Amino acid sequence: MPAIKNGRSAGPRRAVVAGLAAAAALVASPTALAQQAKTIEWRYGHMNPPNSAAGMQAQWLAEAIAKYSNGQIKVTVYPSSQLGKLQELAEAVSTGTIALSHNTAGGIGSLHEPFGALDTPYLYRDVDHLMKVVDVNSSVMRKLNEGLVKSAGVRVLYAYYFGTRQLTANRAVMQPSDLAGQKIRAIPFPIYMSTVQGLGAVPVPVDWSEVPTALATGQVAGQENPVNVVLSSKLYETQSHMMLTGHIMNAQLIVINEKAWQGLSPEMKAALAKAADEVRTKATEHVRAQEADETEKLKGLRMKVLGPAEGLKLDAFKASVNKVVQDRFGAKFGELYKEIAAVR
Repeated sequence: MPAIKNGRSAGPRRAVVAGLAAAAALVASPTALAQQAKTIEWRYGHMNPPNSAAGMQAQWLAEAIAKYSNGQIKVTVYPSSQLGKLQELAEAVSTGTIALSHNTAGGIGSLHEPFGALDTPYLYRDVDHLMKVVDVNSSVMRKLNEGLVKSAGVRVLYAYYFGTRQLTANRAVMQPSDLAGQKIRAIPFPIYMSTVQGLGAVPVPVDWSEVPTALATGQVAGQENPVNVVLSSKLYETQSHMMLTGHIMNAQLIVINEKAWQGLSPEMKAALAKAADEVRTKATEHVRAQEADETEKLKGLRMKVLGPAEGLKLDAFKASVNKVVQDRFGAKFGELYKEIAAVR
């Protein structure tokens, strides 16, 4: 997989990526399309199944954009990693190969490193605190977005509550020492690798498209994700236990290529912002409303759900994770953590 530096891919694929970007600019330039056909056509690529919360919100956005732009902007959604894996999708938005995608904050950190801080474990007081921080108009997000635009030619359009990440495995895990020597899948970005290590396991970077196979073959013994992902991706078929570690409260960030954004008229920017605001609220409310029901559905599918009431030592997990994360990221992100804590 190519490295990313300042929002550009490096290595032998440079010419190919540049060619794709040039072709995309010709095909998807909002100004050119507005002049030629009065319709802007964009691609939205992502890694999730279409029936997942992330997949549904992508489709909701496409529909809302069509509605508020009076059909002048057409967004076609490509789910399930059809247009690339996690890092490739981030790169594709940066180069302009695709106009839109979504990713974790840690994933966007591959384009602008400070974004990784937003996915720090046990960082937020509650969901409301998280949503205030990741509001594109918050002081934290304005600063991060400015850096992202400058370094990668990408901006966050909006963010919604993706869920709280829990640990799954094929056996009960009550404390970090229970994971000693166990390989657990981690999103292949630094904050997630460190989090899994803090949980007590050996982190193994596996792209989401390869996770079901990795679990089925025993390449990894477990993974971590919000409840809605465990259910929609049928991870209960290979994982017998879910531990309510609640280690990362996640926002999913929807990003747009900056040239595509700047190519819009003020009226179309307003239409896009209105669609984004509508979907941000709808998707967040959907995920929050479904979390408890989805946990019960997993129990009905014979997945054992273990929390503090069942003996899970949550304080031990918090202490272990926080030590690893602070050792690695405390100095780098310390000031940003203070700014996040100050958001009320």
